[in-house]
Amino acid sequence: METVNHPIIDLGTWLAQPAGSYIRAWEQAQLDQLTADIFGYNALQIGQPQIAALAASRMPNKWLATTSMQNIATSTLLIDFAELPFASQSIDLVVLPHVLEFAAEPHQVLREVERILIPEGRLIISGFSRTSLWGARQLAGRITGHHFLPKQGEFISAPRMRDWLKLLNMEVMPTQFGCYAPPFQTELWLQRCGFMEHLGARWWPYLGSVYMMQAIKRVKGMHLIGPAWKAQRFPRGRALPVTNKTSKSNKFPAK
Repeated sequence: METVNHPIIDLGTWLAQPAGSYIRAWEQAQLDQLTADIFGYNALQIGQPQIAALAASRMPNKWLATTSMQNIATSTLLIDFAELPFASQSIDLVVLPHVLEFAAEPHQVLREVERILIPEGRLIISGFSRTSLWGARQLAGRITGHHFLPKQGEFISAPRMRDWLKLLNMEVMPTQFGCYAPPFQTELWLQRCGFMEHLGARWWPYLGSVYMMQAIKRVKGMHLIGPAWKAQRFPRGRALPVTNKTSKSNKFPAK
């Protein structure tokens, strides 16, 4: 397939830095836990090959979709995220690690993902939170010109992302937040703030620097069918329970 020039900003260089490694470690742990319990046949990771989003998935068919020639490996597709080359309702799981906030057309990417997901298919999204120290640092960078993250990134808040998914008939599961350390550039200072992970998760969980959101594609009018009940509760020729029999002794005496 041909290379796509600019549908998404490459975040790979930043993810290789200490701050990016700090983010990847938390996200990898969350993804391993989530994907291991999602069953099916076909799983797709879109973007960010630096994050092994499907490493713990048990699905037999796993693909990585990217727009860059870097880090090309087996089962990697070079595609346009706004026009996914998959049949409708053919993928069981799609993972979007920091894709929508750097995509040129995030709504179109989501519509394509919804199209290729099977009914009851799963979608996992990771993103940078606006209501965090990192979000404040990125906002300050727009004013000063000294950006902490790539300046092209547009942070999408968790509530806003949830609204987008609901418009596509996606049921959003409880969102996980993490990475509460301040936006430091060095590994030393990030390690010194390790104590904030426990405190943040307990006292201010929604102020994490990143979030992990899972959603399920629901189809209106579709219901899962359970095992059929037996047509006859009691086979023919079997006596009814004694309590249902009419006894002559219970008749009213004739006057």
